[in-house]
Amino acid sequence: MRINCEILDLRAFQNVVEFESFHRAAEALNMSQPALTRRIQKLEASIGAPLLERTTRHVAPTAMGQELMPLVRRMLEEFDGSLFALKDTSSQQRGLITMACLPTAAFYFLPKVVRRFNEEFPHIRFRILDLTANDGLRAVARGEVEFGINLMGNSDPDLDFEPLIDDPFVLAMRKDHVLSQHKELTWPDLEGHTLIVVDRSSGNRTLLDASLAKEKLKLNWFYEVTHLNTSLGLVEAGLGISVLPRLATPQDDHPFLITRPIIDPIVTRTIGIVRRRNGRLSPAAERFLSMLIRTWKFE
Repeated sequence: MRINCEILDLRAFQNVVEFESFHRAAEALNMSQPALTRRIQKLEASIGAPLLERTTRHVAPTAMGQELMPLVRRMLEEFDGSLFALKDTSSQQRGLITMACLPTAAFYFLPKVVRRFNEEFPHIRFRILDLTANDGLRAVARGEVEFGINLMGNSDPDLDFEPLIDDPFVLAMRKDHVLSQHKELTWPDLEGHTLIVVDRSSGNRTLLDASLAKEKLKLNWFYEVTHLNTSLGLVEAGLGISVLPRLATPQDDHPFLITRPIIDPIVTRTIGIVRRRNGRLSPAAERFLSMLIRTWKFE
């Protein structure tokens, strides 16, 4: 099925949503309100569903409009970025890279790669959505982002997964904790200590519980949190110890925190690149992925 619409149709929709007004959107686009309305109607006809609903005070997107808005924004930014690149008479390469990334990878590992890439391509911009595993997969599938950094386990036939690294779960604690004297630990070693874990809404917790259940092991936690960064904050405050993926921990020497491997069994998660099957990445995204893969595989 082909959807026929023009760039100006998409700009009309974006402006109405952002201004919450047909009048202000028409002024911003330097067109009449009837012309703007026709643009919206044409886009709705192409999509086959209403995208906007009017109230007495403002205009708001429908559920379909809310779902479409991130994709429209990305399409317009990439289009504008391509035009600027063509107009640029210098040798500097420009563009926009959009990605969804697990917060654990986005916080410590990803900035290193982005910094290296920025040194080589200083005019290429980034939009990074730090999303949960499920939300990140949906963002890739809907076209809101070009690719994602996610966990293995996706069963969507329209997405491809390229494994990059096995990320083991480790124990994070303060350097003055009694367990820090060990070079490595077993799961029974954690018994009797105040344990901090992420809740069951997390893909990391699901993977961890399933792996330990096979060994008839269970985590007896005291604190349960939603975000891994919160667990690190509690550990740093001396409130307990936390089991979390190595990528979620500080990669350089930390003044207070230390990590130790946990064995028998070693529990890992596989992280990789998720992209739409048969989809084409922008040249900037292709370059970045190439650097990302090299860095991740050989660091």
